[in-house]
Amino acid sequence: MTAAPSPKPRPVDITFDRELCELVLDTAPRLFAVVQVCGDSSADADGWVAAWGLAEPDGPTHVISLDGRARLTLASPERALRHFAGHPGITARLVWLAHPNTAALDQPKAA
Repeated sequence: MTAAPSPKPRPVDITFDRELCELVLDTAPRLFAVVQVCGDSSADADGWVAAWGLAEPDGPTHVISLDGRARLTLASPERALRHFAGHPGITARLVWLAHPNTAALDQPKAA
């Protein structure tokens, strides 16, 4: 026999929630796109997103191509550039999404 859940929700510990959010921000990977560009000048240049990546603060970088066929684990985000700039006339660039400075916990929903 199992105990029935308490009908009262547990009180929210604001300090603990704040500490969890700070922990998440301190360890969050950075998100970036690998963009392929063709064309020599900005007047005739064209570009597209070729892959997305996660750069861990003190660890490897994980990259997955947009079509899902290539999955790479690399030492740094810059190493991804050589995998996406191999064709003549095509260069690759990293575009970083802004590092978030806020975090929020989802509130549990009542069952």
